[in-house]
Amino acid sequence: MASSRIVFIAISMVLLSSVALAADHIVGEDKGWTVDVNYTQWAQEMVFRVGDNLVFNYDPSRHNVFKVNGTLFQSCTFPPANEALSTGKDIIQLKTEGRKWYVCGIADHCSARQMKFVITVLPEAAPAPSPPPSSVAHSVVSSVFGVVMATMVAIGVIFA
Repeated sequence: MASSRIVFIAISMVLLSSVALAADHIVGEDKGWTVDVNYTQWAQEMVFRVGDNLVFNYDPSRHNVFKVNGTLFQSCTFPPANEALSTGKDIIQLKTEGRKWYVCGIADHCSARQMKFVITVLPEAAPAPSPPPSSVAHSVVSSVFGVVMATMVAIGVIFA
């Protein structure tokens, strides 16, 4: 009986830790995906991992999103229009590690209005570089994870 509770608690901790570690990154935070936002600075303040999501919020009549390679990123050149994400609420799950490039393909938004950014996605289990002191998102995730783990331990002690 006690061993089945321990197994349950162990499995719950693993599942909850996976959920707690995945993050939704709102591109541009409260400004969303729009012109004249410093997305390079925004991206540098984040830690991206496999399993996280990029959430693009924007007016679909004014913007879109393309995932491009480094060469297209540098020249603000875009794939065919039918490859654009254009719902206004696009979510991209980061499935693989490495560098990823994103741009807006409308008018001169990429070249003149800085609607582009590059990120480096780390493996799921990689230790994160120390976030900048202004990284509120990292602090919130760490706090939530701590509360969840403490709750799981307390439940284990109560039912042991």
